[in-house]
Amino acid sequence: MNKWDTMTDYELVELYEKGNDSAFDAILNRHQAYVYSYILFFVHQRDIADDIFQETFTRAIVAIRSHHYQTTGKFSAWLIRIAHNLVIDHLRDNESCNIVATENFSEGLLNSTRHSERSHEAQIMEEQDMLTLRHLLDFLPEPQAEVVMMRFYEDMSFKEIAAATGVSINTSLGRMRYALINLRKLIQQHDISLAV
Repeated sequence: MNKWDTMTDYELVELYEKGNDSAFDAILNRHQAYVYSYILFFVHQRDIADDIFQETFTRAIVAIRSHHYQTTGKFSAWLIRIAHNLVIDHLRDNESCNIVATENFSEGLLNSTRHSERSHEAQIMEEQDMLTLRHLLDFLPEPQAEVVMMRFYEDMSFKEIAAATGVSINTSLGRMRYALINLRKLIQQHDISLAV
């Protein structure tokens, strides 16, 4: 274990802000696997994920060095927000897929884990449903969209979500509750149907 491993993210950021490049190397080593896997999950292409990953940390560098990083909340959640915004920008710019209607909406999509065995057709439908939900998240307040993404796209527990976002488990559950209410309203307003 080296000296960087014993330091908090806040301490590393503070050192990097003062010009210690090795501190940023430690930050990168600590968070790169999670941030990269998060991005890759959404874009599915390594070359695109590489670009977004690099841009994520470039923006983090600029924010820290220009003293714009606020030390409220978890550093990892801040990185994920940067990555998330870049992923959404990429999807808006590069995906021509609009919100589509399939057959019968089922709450199961929002309440169950993904099936381990499914037909090719079922897999395509589920991927389309998840893409549709991903677009709907743009209309939710950021804290609600964040908890939905972590829960359904990253399979994180509410305890993990609470830790990553720096809030209590009850707050995470509350955000999820309101996110689901708002998603159902959007689905009804736009006459969208989802099938698992």
